[in-house]
Amino acid sequence: MSIADLAIIAGLIFVWGIVSARLERFDMTAPIAFTAVGLLLTHGPLAPLGVTPSKEVVKVLAEATLALVLFSDASRVGLHHLRVDAGLCLRLLGIGLPLTIGLGTLLALALPGGMSIWLALLAGAALAPTDAALGAGMMVNPAVPARIRRLINVESGLNDGIATPVVSVAIAGAATAEQATHTGPGAAVAELALGLAVGIVAGGGGGWLLKTCRSHGWVAEGFAGAAVLGLAVCSYTTSVALSGNGFIAAFAGGLAFAAAGGQAARLVPFVEETGTTVSLLVWLLFGVIAVVPAFEDLTWQAVAYAVLSLTVIRLLPVAIALVGTHLGGATVAFVGWFGPRGLASVVFGLLALEALGEPAAKPATTVIAFTVLLSVIAHGLTAGPLARRYGPRLGPPPAVGGPPRLPEVPERRLIRPRPAIGLPAERGSR
Repeated sequence: MSIADLAIIAGLIFVWGIVSARLERFDMTAPIAFTAVGLLLTHGPLAPLGVTPSKEVVKVLAEATLALVLFSDASRVGLHHLRVDAGLCLRLLGIGLPLTIGLGTLLALALPGGMSIWLALLAGAALAPTDAALGAGMMVNPAVPARIRRLINVESGLNDGIATPVVSVAIAGAATAEQATHTGPGAAVAELALGLAVGIVAGGGGGWLLKTCRSHGWVAEGFAGAAVLGLAVCSYTTSVALSGNGFIAAFAGGLAFAAAGGQAARLVPFVEETGTTVSLLVWLLFGVIAVVPAFEDLTWQAVAYAVLSLTVIRLLPVAIALVGTHLGGATVAFVGWFGPRGLASVVFGLLALEALGEPAAKPATTVIAFTVLLSVIAHGLTAGPLARRYGPRLGPPPAVGGPPRLPEVPERRLIRPRPAIGLPAERGSR
């Protein structure tokens, strides 16, 4: 990527920053805008500018973005956040997410001209995580009860980290089947275990050390946020250097940091803002390298998968997971619909493309790219209108096993504010 390319991209980020709030009033979210710009840079009137990112740039950017997102999301949620509506969150993550992965895998295998078991698992796992920030218009709308938004937000903040091991094993299995690498599923599991250990040690130790140093007045507040960013990068890179899984290290590091860092966990927004900026580039790359190939290779099977992935494969597991919680049908449907496929799915697709090569990965990456594109449009355009229309009808959900209604609690920031540059800092849910 040339200096001219960097100048163009930096200018685009600046333009978005100064008009983002205005555009988002018309349901124009950052993913929609930057995907469209990426498409225009390669297949539209901006094509003469010649923005052509190299494969190495795509790989580094995708990995850095996912590592920052996993660390910041896990840190922002924190184990203590699960005390509020813990039963509902655990149902969505422990029942809904595995069912979504399983149904997505079975659908990929069932469609005619389908995929191998490993590619089917890749598609099912890569499209299971949700991205609450794609529904930013709903997440900041006070018409929707705060506890509904928080439930969607916490689920979004943790499910990409939980799905990452499955994606890693699927890519390793597909690579072995294609004889593209000697790293098979067994080795991938060992890498996951090592990454988990590194993340716990780095995140927990770093959080404790930062808390202790701050209590003694050793930390200049202007550099405290940078210290957390350095810890996030250190968790990822240390694991990779030791041949572990860096993404699991980043996710585990974020959880351990939140648990051990105490008030230091409030410094995570510095990492979030960095991840927000970098994620804009990922959406730009999505438009540059993924959208047109997805349409060129589009089949009716991919269209059917995308539609079913955003509807039945999301709604049915959510409904099953929430059975017995006494939530109304409208609330269950609302939570089920607002499971957008976003940044994590894009990064998983880019990593699969890099690891497997285009011919081998194409059946899965085409499905992933088209599903994400459909989700970006559908959820981006419906977030505001559905929140305004149905939000007031949704009562606050009861705690599982508790009294039927509980009072609202103060709202918190979006866990994953990356595409919401220009939105208010307070949410009204990553």
